[in-house]
Amino acid sequence: NILEAIMAGIIDTHAHYDDSAFDIDRDALLAQVGHSTVTKIINIGDSPSSCRSTLEISRKYENVYAAIGVHPTETGALNDDIFAELADMAENNLQRDGRGHVVAIGEIGLDFFYDLSQRDTQILVFQRQLELAFEADLPIVLHTRDATKDTLTILDDFKRNKMLRSVPGVCHCFSGSEETAEKLLQMGFYLGFDGPITFKNSKRAPYVISMTPPDRLLTETDSPYLTPVPYRGKRNEPSYVGLVLDKMAEIKGMDREEMAAVVTDNACRLFGI
Repeated sequence: NILEAIMAGIIDTHAHYDDSAFDIDRDALLAQVGHSTVTKIINIGDSPSSCRSTLEISRKYENVYAAIGVHPTETGALNDDIFAELADMAENNLQRDGRGHVVAIGEIGLDFFYDLSQRDTQILVFQRQLELAFEADLPIVLHTRDATKDTLTILDDFKRNKMLRSVPGVCHCFSGSEETAEKLLQMGFYLGFDGPITFKNSKRAPYVISMTPPDRLLTETDSPYLTPVPYRGKRNEPSYVGLVLDKMAEIKGMDREEMAAVVTDNACRLFGI
């Protein structure tokens, strides 16, 4: 079994286990984390309610950490009270037994593909959440789709104003060009990759992985979404992060154990876990 062949120690740095797709077996899946090939998970908030449930999950399972933030497609209903709640989550949940509940601000950014929220609103919310990340001294989990120019402009502005950490965070499920990857890497970002790198029609992401230094790569599932081959079309889950690692190792010409050690170290370094 390919999943059993993967060396223990892989971290899933981006997942949504508070999603209703896991209502049936969430406890069973998350109870295995730390006792299987997947040693740690970062659960990602993407709406105010999701941030609350993500924080609850991180409190319940010692090997699950939380990222809190509002996804660009969920920005329409935000107000000052919700921003205050997010700030409170970040400030008051940073430490538990020497480590944090909340290890990142995310999933934040811009999404002009679906246009489910007004673009001006998305930009304002992205900027406010970048400010929150800087104030809390936490990395960001960046989402950008069909909005590369605006995303990079905003990040450049924050960097110029010295409001961006030297290692700002990770660009989740990177699918951009080599040029965009180079700009993000120069800013200090990590690049996260998911199931789509295993798809037959995946051409650009493997090339970007090949040119990205190993110490700037992260493995993600985005569970329950973006399930890798050979399970594409089914619900994604923790153990499938091994398939992402396997493909990444193949692209980089590294053995699995070496690749696992590198991406695990990357995740621990970025998120302080």
